[in-house]
Amino acid sequence: MIEIGKKLPNASLFKLGEKGIDELDSLEYVSGKKVVLVGVPGAFTPTCSLKQMPGFVEKADEILSKNVDEIICVSVTNPFVMNAWGKSLSVGEKITMLADGNGAFAEACDLKLDLSAMGIGEVSSRYAIILEDGIVTSLLAEEGGAFAVSSAENILEKL
Repeated sequence: MIEIGKKLPNASLFKLGEKGIDELDSLEYVSGKKVVLVGVPGAFTPTCSLKQMPGFVEKADEILSKNVDEIICVSVTNPFVMNAWGKSLSVGEKITMLADGNGAFAEACDLKLDLSAMGIGEVSSRYAIILEDGIVTSLLAEEGGAFAVSSAENILEKL
């Protein structure tokens, strides 16, 4: 698993842009910034949509006021789904919704969760990370599909 004091790995992430799908390199994208990175098992899923992400939407201004340049949400899905989910959560410009379409980022970070037994497949683990210039300074990773430590409130305590 990714560790405190280590660089974020390079992996492709995708975002719906003005001219289609934009591909971003994860490490390059966060370099030079202070970022809160939130990983979720699935867009439009109950815990992610009703508990985890609403907290980040509600606390976005407070998080950004702590010298955070950007809040990013990542899930193993496509950029169209992440864009639609962001609209449904009213993230506006406060949270950047990025897709890990092939699970390469979750794999590179060793933050995968196998939900094949539920018919969902391999997805991202649930976590929240603080990055400074691409270096992990705080990691709040959940066990299994739990939602106990990766909340916006807990991230605020670490900022």
